[in-house]
Amino acid sequence: MKRFLALFAALGCSLATSLALADPLPVTGQWRTIDEQGVEQSVVEIYERGGKIFGKIVSLKQPLDEKGKPKICTACEGADKNKPIVGLVIIRNMVRDDDEYDDGTILDPNNGETYSCKLEAIEGGKKLKVRGFLGISLLGRTQTWLKK
Repeated sequence: MKRFLALFAALGCSLATSLALADPLPVTGQWRTIDEQGVEQSVVEIYERGGKIFGKIVSLKQPLDEKGKPKICTACEGADKNKPIVGLVIIRNMVRDDDEYDDGTILDPNNGETYSCKLEAIEGGKKLKVRGFLGISLLGRTQTWLKK
């Protein structure tokens, strides 16, 4: 019985240590953005700054407009208006909440709209579920991005 209890305690400590060391949300890194039609559009680098998560576009599949110039965010407002899309910070101020990040925003440079956002790493960190929404999470859309 003592052996059983010692083994059980050792396994419990080992499991607790493994869980404490594991990062259940590997959201940082570079992600290939995939639109609703399954087409890759860009690469977004997600990074941590000041305890919050941000993401910026580091490349576009089609970086030039019809005139051969770098695409800019003409529909954006404020400081992002007419900024080049490559380099644009589109994910801002995400904070960890258990198995996901939320309370931040995501900018759609195609229409200049900013939405509330949730991020969740899935499939062992190989994919990132990105949900943009207005008001409540039910009113929005989800994309699945792939780890680069």
